[in-house]
Amino acid sequence: MYKNLVLALTMAAGLGLPAVVTAQLSINVNVPPPVVLVSPPKLVIVPNSPVKYAPEVNANLFFHEGRYYSLHEGRWLVASSYSGPWVVIEVGKVPPPVIAVPVKYYKVPPGHAKKMSHGDEGARDAPRAGQAGTLLGPAPTAS
Repeated sequence: MYKNLVLALTMAAGLGLPAVVTAQLSINVNVPPPVVLVSPPKLVIVPNSPVKYAPEVNANLFFHEGRYYSLHEGRWLVASSYSGPWVVIEVGKVPPPVIAVPVKYYKVPPGHAKKMSHGDEGARDAPRAGQAGTLLGPAPTAS
């Protein structure tokens, strides 16, 4: 009886058994919203594209298949409403038609596009899916 009691107490206390440890890590990246709007923006279709953009908004704001997308400070964000909340997403989660929007429809072009010649329209297009990693580089800094 005494052996059973010691065994039961040992098991109850977790002695002699591997401890189970659980941990939770939460990382909050404080990314300000690309734009704060109080009313729906005017959207205009990007020629030859299913994507719309907001020409009167002072930020990169695109609309595609019921979601808003923005390239802001070197990161892509998505929201289901023009008023947010905005969530950072990997470039691979941005729909290809949004990635393919020509740079001339951006309010703030991707960092690499600012360095390209204005006379070469083909080179000024936003990177395609195979080149998308360049969009996640650091945001341009003022010199």
